[in-house]
Formats: sequence, C-alpha cells, structure tokens
Amino acid sequence: MNEAHRQFLASPEWGRMLETDLLPWITQVADLGDDVLEVGPGPGLTTDLLRTRTARVTAVEIDEGLASALSERLKGCNVEVVNADAATTGLPSDRFSGAASFSMLHHIPTSGKQDEVFAEVCRLLRPGGVFIASDSRDLDPIRAFHTDDVFVPLDQSTLPARLGAAGFADVVVEVGEYELRFHARKAVR
Repeated sequence: MNEAHRQFLASPEWGRMLETDLLPWITQVADLGDDVLEVGPGPGLTTDLLRTRTARVTAVEIDEGLASALSERLKGCNVEVVNADAATTGLPSDRFSGAASFSMLHHIPTSGKQDEVFAEVCRLLRPGGVFIASDSRDLDPIRAFHTDDVFVPLDQSTLPARLGAAGFADVVVEVGEYELRFHARKAVR
C-alpha cells in the first residue's frame, strides 16, 4: 500500500471512524465468537477493535514489516500475528468462530486471488462461522487515493456468487456512500 494509505490506517481519524461507524455495524450484523481471524490488519487499529471484544484474535498480515511491528506492539495479549499470505495461511481448518477484513480486500492484486482468499477464509471457519468485511467502492476519489498502489475493488453485483462459490451462504452485501460491507456464513454441510 502507498505511504498515504499506510499513514491514514494508523491515524486517530481512522480509529475514530472504526469506533463510530464500523463497530456499530459489526455488533449489529454478527457475533464473531471467541476465536477470530483477521485478514490484513495492516498497522492494527482494526485488531485493537477486535481484541477487546473476543477471547482470541489471529491476525494474518502479508507485509513482513507490518506483521513484525504489530506482533511486537501486541506482545503478551490475546493476539497472535501470523506473517503469511491470506490465500495460503497454513492454519488448521474449521478453527475460527468468525473472520473479519476491513479496507484490505481491494489490495489483493486480482479478483482470482481475492477468490482464493475467500476460499481460505471459508476453510478456516467452523461450520456456520461468520465472515464480515468492509471495503472501498470504486469511486474516483478513492481510486486517486490509491495512486501507485494496488486497487482492485470488489464488484457488488458479482460478490454474492463469488462468496457462494467459496462455500459461503446467507450472503448480505450492503452498499454505502464510500464502502461496501458484507457478511456471510460458512455453509453447514
């Protein structure tokens, strides 16, 4: 991610937005349970939000520097930071009660790779486990903010089918002014 984006995701402004906008939505749509997977925590303000609301968080971060800094900052608490690709975590199947990803999925370089992440999250969730996410919409000001950065926004019209193909059911996609949010459950077979 570019430096402006990295700075914003570590800013007090982003922290306030998480508390006043994202947290109410999370509590409204899902109980993430006791063992939560976070995909792409970046600098970890979203991890801070999650870790105070569940017994355990495993944060999977592909960027070695961000993973190392987050691991050091949260040493000794209920968070384990794993430096790995979210499409191939190596974590055990059916472990997590819930999974979350906030403002990260558009940084995955292709829709095919995004689908691999969806499938991996589904593999990691317990049957019936919930996956919640919010991400940026494809709007000119947001695209401009991603100059010299990966920006592959999710297509709200194809997202339910893509999540279904990964093994999710009960998919709900909500479109806001600047973001889209979704929640889905791992299908119980």
